[in-house]
Formats: sequence, C-alpha cells, structure tokens
Amino acid sequence: MDRYELKAYKKNFEYSYSPGAFPTFELLNKRPQEALGVLVSPTFTEMEKLKNVCAKHGIEVWEDEKRLSRLSDKENVFVMGVFRKYAQELSAADPHIVLVSPSNMGNAGTILRTALAFGYHDIAIIGNAVDICHPKVVRSSMGAMFSLRIQNFETFEEYRAAFPDHAIYTFMLTGKKQLTVEEAMKQSATPFSLVFGNEATGLPPEYENYGTSLKIPQSDEVDSLNITIAVGIGAYLFRPIG
Repeated sequence: MDRYELKAYKKNFEYSYSPGAFPTFELLNKRPQEALGVLVSPTFTEMEKLKNVCAKHGIEVWEDEKRLSRLSDKENVFVMGVFRKYAQELSAADPHIVLVSPSNMGNAGTILRTALAFGYHDIAIIGNAVDICHPKVVRSSMGAMFSLRIQNFETFEEYRAAFPDHAIYTFMLTGKKQLTVEEAMKQSATPFSLVFGNEATGLPPEYENYGTSLKIPQSDEVDSLNITIAVGIGAYLFRPIG
C-alpha cells in the first residue's frame, strides 16, 4: 500500500487503522497477515521493538509524523497500524457474546476487551450497528478485536438459524429470572449465547421469548446498568475460563 494514498477513515474503506502503541502491537502479533503498514512518529519510544516486529513479518514502517497527525484524531498517537478488513466466522462449538444494534464506539470497544478478558472469542453483531472496524472501536478495545472472531448478522433470526444448538440467555430489565451464580453454573453442557441490547433501548420485548430471559438484580435508584457493566457481569458469571 502507498502511504500517500491513505485518507481519513470511512466505513466503506477496505482498510482501517489501529491508533496507539498497544493496539498496533496487538495487530502485528495477532493479525500480521492483515497489516498493510505502520505509520510512526520519529519520537516513538519503542521504535526498535516496532521495527523488529515489522521486519519479522515483512511489514513496512513509515516515519511520517505529519501524515500520522492528520489521520489520527488524538494528539497523543505516536504510532498507528494500517490493516486490511477481513471476514470472520464464529465457532459453533464455543460460547458467544451477542450484541443487538450496539451504537456507541467506546462501549463496543470496551465490550470486546471485556469479552476477551473472560475467555470469549466469538462476538455476534446483530442489525444496524456501530462500525466495529472504526479506529475508535479498535483503540477502545486496546486491540482485543485482533484476538476475536466477529461476525455481523442482519437479524437475530439469521443468527439463530446459523447456531441452532446454542442455549440463549437474553439480558433484559423485564427478565423472567434473576441472574445468579447458580443460574449461570447450570450452563455447561452445551454452547451458549449471552444476548445484550442497545445502550439506549435494551432488547425489544420479543426477546423474552428466546431461551431464558435474565434480569441482573440492581437498586431501583437507577433505571439500568450501563451496557458495558451488564456485559461484564454476565460474561464473568458465565465465563468459560477458570
């Protein structure tokens, strides 16, 4: 790729960016085959490490502070990877985190990082949703997305048809069961899906009819938990790691 052709990110691009040192090293270590190059400031403090990793995988390093500054919306970005967008498919044998129409890039990135921390590697995105490849999502995930399988589905029905053997747990304020350690521990024999709604509206009422609907017990002094907190609680209790 010619660095002089790089432009400010748009959703229809075939490539995206990993702003920051940690996300960029995650790209280079986990998905080097998708890396198209790395923009770096001459003042970057880990230049030798960066060049060694890039040389190992045959990836170009471009010392171009002016271009880096123009393409990044953060003043403190000293290195940024350029990567090719790639298609992925979820594993039918593993548990899934399912996000229905997530709309906030920061929340989406945090959820990806949280999922990986608790041993989940498969994320389903349903419907009209945030651009999961947006540099802001990549940055807020701290590069966790490069260790995950992420697949988009137009509808929840399409997702269910693809994974009919997954036990479904929907997280809703109107859930019929309270989320407890005991309830989470029941799920061990078959793969499962933890389903979460949009930040503003949650899951539509019809999701109560899919599998088991769960309610996270909370004080009535707040209307609901932030989606990232809800995912963290559910993912931890159901976590597939010890």
